[in-house]
Amino acid sequence: MSKLLDPIRRFLPKKFRDKPTIIPAVRMSGAIMAGGGLQQRLNLASVAGVLEKAFSIKEAPAVAIIINSPGGSPVQATLIFKRIRALAEEKEKKVIVAVEDVAASGGYMIAVAGDEIIADSSSIVGSIGVVSAGFGFTGLIEKLGVDRRVYTAGENKVILDPFKPENEEDIAYLKGLQEEIHEIFIDLVKSRREDVLTDDDEVFSGRFWTGQTGQTLGLVDRIGDIRSYVKETYGEKAKLKLISAERGLFRRSPPSGIGTDLSSVGAGFADRVLSEADERALWARYGL
Repeated sequence: MSKLLDPIRRFLPKKFRDKPTIIPAVRMSGAIMAGGGLQQRLNLASVAGVLEKAFSIKEAPAVAIIINSPGGSPVQATLIFKRIRALAEEKEKKVIVAVEDVAASGGYMIAVAGDEIIADSSSIVGSIGVVSAGFGFTGLIEKLGVDRRVYTAGENKVILDPFKPENEEDIAYLKGLQEEIHEIFIDLVKSRREDVLTDDDEVFSGRFWTGQTGQTLGLVDRIGDIRSYVKETYGEKAKLKLISAERGLFRRSPPSGIGTDLSSVGAGFADRVLSEADERALWARYGL
């Protein structure tokens, strides 16, 4: 109906002529992990379609990205960041990022895709660093009477084995990988915010802060909420329009045990338990 009115809109009184500015909004919530199935994970595959849909709204001057993520996979975070920037440049749109509870580690990596980053004063931002965690089970399998057998081709195939004592050479190798990824993270943040960062040593130490402190460090541009920002920038009639991914009856994978052999049921259950534990640990790191 709106398109039918466009040719005659200029002949109408001004109050009927003005169309409210619509800002499409994409919500990105959860730990950043590859994979799919029934579990909700934040990765490029889960957001690519909805991003394309949001940036394809021609009349919108900007796209809002609402982030609530404690981080996760640096690869998936980088892929999402690159897709947002590519679409912003292709469609010539501003990107507004709004932080909810947390945009830390990989979550903040996605946030810097924004031309403007808005956060609540109590939001958690930062954690620009790299972490690897695990457990050591040295001696446990002997106590349980388990005979473990591992066969490899390649002398370094089983480094950092949790059932063997720690090896200083293996730890040094892991730390080298972490430093390399950390530098990539730092370069990405600097490419977007170097002009506004106030203390590089502190910002890139791996610490995290409230949105209020994050603003003083240059991690956040302003304190507030996305709705108020949109109205202030694009007029009182401006509105956010949440863009959701299309969901069909046959788009989801079947639950474990349906259409599979019984051996996959246990593996699927174990995978879900471990993934949920990993995600819970990510949120808990920020007191959430």
